Amino acid sequence: MNKPTHRASSSRQVNDKLDMLEHDGRVRVLLVDFLCITWAVAIAELLRFGLERPSLGIGSVQTPYPLVSVVLDVLWLITLGALGTREPRIQGFGTEEYRRVATASLWLFGAIAIFSYVFQLDTARGYVAVALPLGIVSLLIGRWALRKDLILRRKSGQHLRRVLVIGGAPSAAHLARQLHAHPAAGYQPVAAYLTTPDATEPWTTGLELPVIGRGKDLEGILAAVEAAAADSVAISGADVDPPTLRQLGWTLTARDIGMFMAPALTDVAGPRIHMQPLSGLPLIHVTTPNLEGLKAVAKRGFDISASLVLLMILAVPMCLVAFLVKLDSSGPAMFRQTRIGRSGEVFSMLKFRSMVTDAEQQLSLLTEFNEGNGVLFKLKDDPRVTKVGRFIRRYSIDELPQLFNVLMGDMSLVGPRPPLPVEVESYDDFAHRRLLVKPGLTGPWQVSGRSDLSWDDSIRLDLYYVENWSMFQDMIYLLRTVRAVFAKDGAY
Repeated sequence: MNKPTHRASSSRQVNDKLDMLEHDGRVRVLLVDFLCITWAVAIAELLRFGLERPSLGIGSVQTPYPLVSVVLDVLWLITLGALGTREPRIQGFGTEEYRRVATASLWLFGAIAIFSYVFQLDTARGYVAVALPLGIVSLLIGRWALRKDLILRRKSGQHLRRVLVIGGAPSAAHLARQLHAHPAAGYQPVAAYLTTPDATEPWTTGLELPVIGRGKDLEGILAAVEAAAADSVAISGADVDPPTLRQLGWTLTARDIGMFMAPALTDVAGPRIHMQPLSGLPLIHVTTPNLEGLKAVAKRGFDISASLVLLMILAVPMCLVAFLVKLDSSGPAMFRQTRIGRSGEVFSMLKFRSMVTDAEQQLSLLTEFNEGNGVLFKLKDDPRVTKVGRFIRRYSIDELPQLFNVLMGDMSLVGPRPPLPVEVESYDDFAHRRLLVKPGLTGPWQVSGRSDLSWDDSIRLDLYYVENWSMFQDMIYLLRTVRAVFAKDGAY
């Protein structure tokens, strides 16, 4: 008779500990925000006014700018809190935290601009022009540093929510694997409660996750929550009937236990998902990606302008690389390779030559040593690679001539990896969707492991990009490319 009480007490202890950790995390975020904002506003004031002490006229009152800066600091901190940028559930994983930080900052300065216009305040434009971008950049860097620390803590087993996974065997197993594969999100599956009563149904999570109950009754689920000492419940699919689900939500809320639903949607990004309430029933709308019209014009315009700027900046270094390639081994500096572009169009992709000129003829002798994913040939210590070629491949310098492909319109800066004709021949109907957009100089493949990825993972990442394209996502991939290049993961 004492076991349920003991389990409930254990669950409360877990919740109390997690609440304390989340409180400490909020304090750290608040402190970092304060330092970043104070730094940005102080630099803006110093650059705009130097050692002078001008005032801002508000009606008949002259307010010194140091006081204006203090007020701005406070308003900025309040706005960041009001828009939920410090919520624990968005920290450590995804881009929502960064988006909210930028949105809150822009809303604040937009309100300041409107207030200044309505009340005819002569706010120093240089002061605002420095404070806003410097503040946003500083805040994002500060949040990034905190995220790195939080991810390390979560990977070591700290700051994790103990999750009871509820659902049918296949869907619950899939959800458990996904939660376990991404510890940075802060969820640790500890047990499963299956809604399928058939005891012979296989439970194949690939994890050592105990099944501590079966059924769809409320009492059974609550007993499983207590037995697992869980502080969160994840429900996969729609295997629990609505009345039970509603009562479960009420009961878990009273016990301060979180609950979230994982719909049977995979590889769908947030911008494609829209919620519409219908008499208390949340309808999830999934929009179809469409890279046409103004979106296509914007993407192409960015490709042209960015590739032109990069080519001008890298002109001298690229000439030096071409010279070193020629000096290292006989043959042309450039290598042309047939690739498949958008809608199956064939084009010649440019690269700096990193192998000996008869590399294709030697391929048949090395096929048995293939270390690639089965479709593509990859060899870490490929004897055909030259000395200079090994260096430029390690840092992806050999890819730079593809900027000309981007400028000519064969490729985009960001997109799926440009496939070889032999790859396309092995595509199924779903894989062919990779060809709906132009291949990219960088993209999900480049930032997620490159040659270390399996064939299925490569296809899945490219399809995810095609199905969920956005300009903001492209910017994220470009930033992640810099880190991937210096990390050198999968580059050989």
